[in-house]
Amino acid sequence: MSPLEGQPPVLGLLGGIASGKTTIARQLAELGARAVSADDVAHDVLERPQTRERVVARWGPDTLGDDGKIDREKLGHRVFEDTQELAALEAITHPDIVTTLRRQIEEARRSQDVMAVVVDAPLLLEAELDGLCDHLVFVECPLEVRRARAIARGWDPDELDRREAHQRPVELKRQCADVIIEGDKPLETTLQQVQQLWQETLGL
Repeated sequence: MSPLEGQPPVLGLLGGIASGKTTIARQLAELGARAVSADDVAHDVLERPQTRERVVARWGPDTLGDDGKIDREKLGHRVFEDTQELAALEAITHPDIVTTLRRQIEEARRSQDVMAVVVDAPLLLEAELDGLCDHLVFVECPLEVRRARAIARGWDPDELDRREAHQRPVELKRQCADVIIEGDKPLETTLQQVQQLWQETLGL
């Protein structure tokens, strides 16, 4: 879709896990974009009392950390190994996450001081947030590089595969995009690609 007249363009990021989407979102934010992050929203949703109550009711108090809040790592280990458990968590959290993301995108588009909006949401297509985006940007990165990055985060070697099994295939995401950025290059090179995207998007 094309940006509405007088409103900033919305860029949606697509790509596999650990492809570099968050880095690119941060670079765009440094150039002046308003960043909308599903990860930040998910953190907020998981800290809501009603979410905590439903999670504890389903998976027990051992999903909480020492601070009494939901421990995302503990919860992740419980749900990503079982399709039914993941579906149960999504039923609890996704409606609030998607509603909040949509609101943040719309609010950013109406802000006079926002030059562009960048949406970093792993389930961009699944949540049909792509319909709010003017440009879809695919961050390309080889599987072996992404797996190494995931392991460096402390994930088990098979964790990336388990999580990506619940997302749209990476190749499909690539096909949906109208811009491709290489996420496995040195930061300087990636920044050059991001700057070019920024200039072309804003018509500079």
